[in-house]
Amino acid sequence: QVQLVESGGGSVQAGGSLRLSCAASGYTYSMGWFRQAPGKQREGVACFDSDGDTLYADSVKGRFTISKDNAKNTLYLQMNSLKPEDTAMYYCAADSSLYGFCILEVEKYEYNYWGQGTQVTVSS
Repeated sequence: QVQLVESGGGSVQAGGSLRLSCAASGYTYSMGWFRQAPGKQREGVACFDSDGDTLYADSVKGRFTISKDNAKNTLYLQMNSLKPEDTAMYYCAADSSLYGFCILEVEKYEYNYWGQGTQVTVSS
């Protein structure tokens, strides 16, 4: 059983930055960040596959950077130039079956491990 613990959320003004962290207790192939705003469906933000390749949602490209510290087994999401529309609960997810690729489309695949979420609020 893999446990994921997120941290780093908070409240910032538009244009500001935050860095989210996700500490994992076990090894998984694919890891990613997802978010869900009130009244909206969960959406994929960025993910890291087992080969070290990354994938980003169009809405965050050029502003967010996903990275991983393998020694610490920790996933990060650096969020710059934040916008009010980035306000959401952010979740870290991991999967022990996705090998060689990752998926952001939540309607296509459900990752099998999820963190408890960390709130990000961006004010205008």
